[in-house]
Amino acid sequence: MSYFIFLKNSEGVISSLVKIAENQSDLNNSTLNLSDYTVIEDTQQNFDSVRLGSKFVVSYSANIITYENTVKPGYENITKINFSKDILADYIKEYKDEIQLFLQNYQSSPLFTRWTDYYNQLSNLNLNSINYPLNETLEQYFQDNGQPAYSPLQIP
Repeated sequence: MSYFIFLKNSEGVISSLVKIAENQSDLNNSTLNLSDYTVIEDTQQNFDSVRLGSKFVVSYSANIITYENTVKPGYENITKINFSKDILADYIKEYKDEIQLFLQNYQSSPLFTRWTDYYNQLSNLNLNSINYPLNETLEQYFQDNGQPAYSPLQIP
């Protein structure tokens, strides 16, 4: 099972998702004090949809998470995702900054190597080799190209 970590006492509050964890090990290695959060178990399928950006979490009620598709049915040809090279470069810079904070502060984490490798993957991405506009998330792009794909929500 996968895990979704919300602000504590935020039932029904839109945008209260803080982090996601793919499995128990990732959850256990979170840098958060989990007793300060509400953790809800859900399916791998929903986790992957959020990780790759085809769904986003709206809120939760009890142990039920409400999701919304990033593309509405009937509008498949009109995507909300439309990255130019500059927007993608800015996204990657911000993402790398978040990873760098984790790497600087948690060098003994069991997840240190994973995030070092991903930081290097982001650093080595040739933005000139991508066709623009990129009409999918960076994570979906990596997944489609057989590379590891992690969401910023997964940074421990």
